[in-house]
Amino acid sequence: MKKTFALTHPKKAVPRVVEAVKYEVKKYLKRERRKSLPAGADYWDFDCRFGHTEQEAKVIHVKEINKFIDEAESLALASFYLEILAKPGVRQKKIDSDDE
Repeated sequence: MKKTFALTHPKKAVPRVVEAVKYEVKKYLKRERRKSLPAGADYWDFDCRFGHTEQEAKVIHVKEINKFIDEAESLALASFYLEILAKPGVRQKKIDSDDE
């Protein structure tokens, strides 16, 4: 998903628009996680970027998406850019410091 979300609407209040954006993002993530994994993959990982515009977008973690949307609302931005790309991920074994 590569999309510029508008936070202004002639008939809706900004908090309702923000809720709709968060719901759309959550729905997209659930849909991507339901897809079948390729061989050798353990889970779906996501590359995320957020910014005021596409050119200013910076890499963020998937858990920080709602925080950045709330920040855009508090800054009274007219719109923001959000990019979420799914990729297969492989779990890494944790290294115990006691074993070394």
